[in-house]
Amino acid sequence: MPDILSKFKLQNMNILQIVWKNITKQLGSTLLSIILTAFGAAILCVLYVTGDSFEKQLDSNSKNIDLVVGAKGSPLQLILSAVYHVDNPTGNIPLSEANQLKDNPFVKLAVPLSLGDNYKGHRIVGTNADFLTLYNTAVVEGKLFSKTFEIVIGHEVARKRGLKIGDQINSSHGLTESADHHHHHPFVVTGILKKNNNVTDNLILCNLESVWDVHGIAHGHEAEEHRHEKEAVEEQLDAHQHHHGEGEEDHHDHPHEEYVKNIGQDLIKDQGEEITAMLIQYQSPAAIGMLPKMVNQSTAMQAASPAIESARLFSLLGVGIDSLTILAYIIMLMAGFSVFISLYNALKSRKYDLAIMRTLGASKQKLFAMVLLEGFLITFLGGLLGLILGHIALLLISQQTGQSIDFVEVFQLQPAEFGILALACLIGILAALLPSLKAYNTTISTILADK
Repeated sequence: MPDILSKFKLQNMNILQIVWKNITKQLGSTLLSIILTAFGAAILCVLYVTGDSFEKQLDSNSKNIDLVVGAKGSPLQLILSAVYHVDNPTGNIPLSEANQLKDNPFVKLAVPLSLGDNYKGHRIVGTNADFLTLYNTAVVEGKLFSKTFEIVIGHEVARKRGLKIGDQINSSHGLTESADHHHHHPFVVTGILKKNNNVTDNLILCNLESVWDVHGIAHGHEAEEHRHEKEAVEEQLDAHQHHHGEGEEDHHDHPHEEYVKNIGQDLIKDQGEEITAMLIQYQSPAAIGMLPKMVNQSTAMQAASPAIESARLFSLLGVGIDSLTILAYIIMLMAGFSVFISLYNALKSRKYDLAIMRTLGASKQKLFAMVLLEGFLITFLGGLLGLILGHIALLLISQQTGQSIDFVEVFQLQPAEFGILALACLIGILAALLPSLKAYNTTISTILADK
């Protein structure tokens, strides 16, 4: 008598144990089906979780920002750098020109941004108190920056870097962690923002003067003195040229005059106080059709809409996501086909066992359920393994993204994942349906007579 009947008395038969023994008997084909199901489920898990999280982050980070004004260039790059902090800025714009937007009747709120430095991947943003209003956030520990080189850090910055009130940090030039450090200008932590589940959690905020000072840019009364010095040097340059006559070459070395000339050229290149971008909140819906057109046509700046650019970005990503989703479904269908072939072939070698079980009192329904449960278990294990692999992949993705944005909740179970697991189980049940019907229709006399 076969092993399966020697181990289990039919009167006390445990279907789950029998199914598990059948699965382990054909380990090769079972593993293939599990791996195929796992790959399909993992791909779907990564796509659904990242897609959902990414869309939520797009909405959360830009919901109160109607327009971004910055230097001419790519509108999408401007939005990515000024709103999501994941790209390099398009350039700088004069603060005086940007400030004129504050007085526009279409503008409710105009928030300046000045970028250029980071701390261990977290971007340092020069701005003012209106930034907190724009993002509906507040300082929950300490106080807001009130003078140069005071900073307020996001919740995740404090958690990841172990920073607290009173700590000092040195910024790095540029927007990447590996850049040069400004050791001579330490920043002091004066406040920590509440957790907002948006980009502010990973930012470091300071006033505009801090960004200018750390790069040696004159501002305020210093800029006024700088302009007076510039005018004086220009006068010296004009006097120098007038002394030698227009078009006359000077073949003699004049160290003092050469020094004055070099300094003068540097000062003439000075563009005054600049910022990276201005975040705009509209006063009324009428501004949608008026303000962007006015900025783009009447100024040297460009205006970009976060809603439009975000929709374009998501549509571009959607093409790749749809292609990978189709691939994942194809892999899972292949897994179902593998389960079907495995069970169908296994029934050929098990038909005598099934006949003996029928003679000992097992009902047709029990045989049907046993084969159906086998297909269900194989794809259930594959789906479960796929979700685990998916979250491991999400963890690796989150470690590769910049510190300025965390858009994936790695350890949070999403509702879509239950749907993926249910889909895997459904595929297993459908794949096992025909073999189950074959087991249900087992004819005892015919099988035993053939034996």
